Amino acid sequence: MSGIYIHIPFCKQACHYCDFHFSTSLKKKDEMVLALVKEIELRKGEFHDEEVETIYFGGGTPSRLQIADLRLQIDSIYKNYKVVKNPEITLEANPDDLSEDYLIELTKIGVNRLSIGIQSFFEDDLKLMNRAHNADEAKRCLEVATKYFDNISVDLIYGIPNMSNEKWKQNIETALSFGITHISSYALTVEPKTALHTFIQKGIISPLDDEVAQEHFQILVDTLTEQDFIHYELSNFAKENYFSKNNSAYWLGKKYLGIGPSAHSYDGEKRGWNVSNNSVYIKSIQENKLPIETEVLTKTDRYNEYIMTGLRTIWGVSLDRIETEFGAKYLDYLNQHAAKYIEDHLLFVDENILRTTKKGKFLTDGIASDLFLLNLE
Repeated sequence: MSGIYIHIPFCKQACHYCDFHFSTSLKKKDEMVLALVKEIELRKGEFHDEEVETIYFGGGTPSRLQIADLRLQIDSIYKNYKVVKNPEITLEANPDDLSEDYLIELTKIGVNRLSIGIQSFFEDDLKLMNRAHNADEAKRCLEVATKYFDNISVDLIYGIPNMSNEKWKQNIETALSFGITHISSYALTVEPKTALHTFIQKGIISPLDDEVAQEHFQILVDTLTEQDFIHYELSNFAKENYFSKNNSAYWLGKKYLGIGPSAHSYDGEKRGWNVSNNSVYIKSIQENKLPIETEVLTKTDRYNEYIMTGLRTIWGVSLDRIETEFGAKYLDYLNQHAAKYIEDHLLFVDENILRTTKKGKFLTDGIASDLFLLNLE
């Protein structure tokens, strides 16, 4: 099974923390939609033996598109690919775009999962991040969306300057009050060349505090665990049977096609990425050229990726797989470098699977990077 990711590079306004590829102008929207449909057609040969299990509209803000735009792309996928009977079709959306009519129309074109960028239910947080919606819209959209969708994920951000533990708990509890079955939650991070980076440098916004973020993370884990959510990936929590099939496929190393500017693809051996420029992307596709760069992953690249994705998930890193797929030298290297983290109770081995402990979860990315290697080939 494989997935198709479609990057919709449009947003109403720029969030202060975001470094994804997008444009706030819809001037090229119609050309972009036609280019996306054409890329879907041009790349069908890459999936001739694959069944498509998931379709994911990410961005940007896919809910900036009209229903007809989305329908055109979904129809093109069905026309050019083998699609399973009931695929997971996810749309990332902002609360201010989700009118009742829009939600009803989404169900009619096959969208069956929403990923809603709430981020916070507090007005001051939303203004600090320059979100396009307000706190009332955040709550109102969930009231309506839950009438039509059973499978809804909510995004929440923690570690925001001046966010107390109590305020963070209220954010989580508000999301839970709507019967949400999936929560994706991330620490606010400062990316270079973002407005947030500039504001912190100029002293307009307080620097982020890692200790506060760690406290918020632990509150998140404890609260959702008590509510029977499964912490199946470092930043993702879901009720049973509500894991994101699309994202789980990434973490489990399955193949996927990335359609649209800046979108990434993976076929098991090589990774590709499209140009991050709307005009260049559209022009290339119109000329029947794929604006994509590729790299063949070395054995070491694949090992490093497996360590990163494995440690972030409940599936962990299989030591048997390390030995079978990569060889004894890689296994020896991993065991040697993991030993200190096992001794410090940050990692543990159970049934020959290496996983993070509760204490080690927040530190997963740092631990994983320390287990990477440069080359053993």
